[in-house]
Amino acid sequence: MSSDGPTSWPTFGSEELDWSAADDDYGPRASRSLHSGPYRAAVPPRIADADLSLPPATVALVTEASAEIARFDGEALGSTTSFAALLLRTEAASSSQIEDLSSSPKAIALAELGRRGRANADQIVANVAAMTEALRVAARLDAEAILAMHSALMAHHAPAIAGRWRTEQVWIGGSGRSPHGATYVAPRHGLVRAAMDDLVQFMARDDMPALAQAAVTHAHFEAIHPFPDGNGRAGRALLHAQLRHSGLSRRSIVPVSAGLLGDTDRYFAALSGYRDGDLEAIVSEVASAVFPALAYSRALISDITERRAEWEERIRARRGAAAWRLADLVMTRPVVDTRLVATELGVTPANAQVAVHRLVEDGVLEQVGSGARDRVWQATDVLDAMDRFVARSHRRS
Repeated sequence: MSSDGPTSWPTFGSEELDWSAADDDYGPRASRSLHSGPYRAAVPPRIADADLSLPPATVALVTEASAEIARFDGEALGSTTSFAALLLRTEAASSSQIEDLSSSPKAIALAELGRRGRANADQIVANVAAMTEALRVAARLDAEAILAMHSALMAHHAPAIAGRWRTEQVWIGGSGRSPHGATYVAPRHGLVRAAMDDLVQFMARDDMPALAQAAVTHAHFEAIHPFPDGNGRAGRALLHAQLRHSGLSRRSIVPVSAGLLGDTDRYFAALSGYRDGDLEAIVSEVASAVFPALAYSRALISDITERRAEWEERIRARRGAAAWRLADLVMTRPVVDTRLVATELGVTPANAQVAVHRLVEDGVLEQVGSGARDRVWQATDVLDAMDRFVARSHRRS
């Protein structure tokens, strides 16, 4: 739908609430007075039946970005190798980087193998689980599906809140002691369930461009802030669930977060503006992020495909041997151990070791570290390609 004038969209209101905390009697008197008394919290509007109207230029941008997604999805259908799992991991990493959770592709891959201990890498792996869950439940985008995404994200790091609507006030910025002076105070927890039910109804509509609907869903979710923690990552996972649910991306993953990383200040400003009824900014921001995200993805796929072609000249295994299938596996899982190889290739651990040894001898894999037990190997060519993807996504547009 389009409009010749400015968009009109329901805005978040506010209400005055009283703040009281268990530590109100502690600390200097001046400090206590700054963190007590009335404060204002957001009140979410209903959008289930709201008219999503956009200016013609924004409609054109959404249409072009949607066509690019469809074209990329078609390329995935024609490819002999599915890079969906790899792109999902890059999107999980990029989404986490928006929250200042950064780690190298190698550290993330090691964490996926269970070599835990690096906090950021572990949390990014949890985000991979949330993204995976988002795609799994995309067919039924209801409240339970959203809770399942959050549960996958937080299960290992904050099990007490994983997959549960919040039961406390939350805010952004200011002090951790009270909402006074915060940049944004989310709706009180008593409003969360009804607001999420309304959002679910909006998500079920089929009378608007899917990409614009996904952007609005994401922004409205962030404004509700339905969880104590993990809202940003869960909200971007929800965006992908909406794209899959609508059929806009059936096979591939568009790492939209990688496109947003070029200017996170503008992205956060668009989310803030949405609360004041600025629909166009967040829709334009998400749609614009599609183009660099797909450019980075195509470059990554091309880079890895070229490395795989070079391996053809180096691998000396007989055709049909497990080593060739292992070469295909490490295109998307560049760090492996014998357990993963045996599981993915359907071979015994002994034959998995033979395949690994073959690719080590032929210069495709190299051992990580020098240990003799619990060994891990990496495809350095693929990790280098992923490092280049990360570097591209951090360039400001």
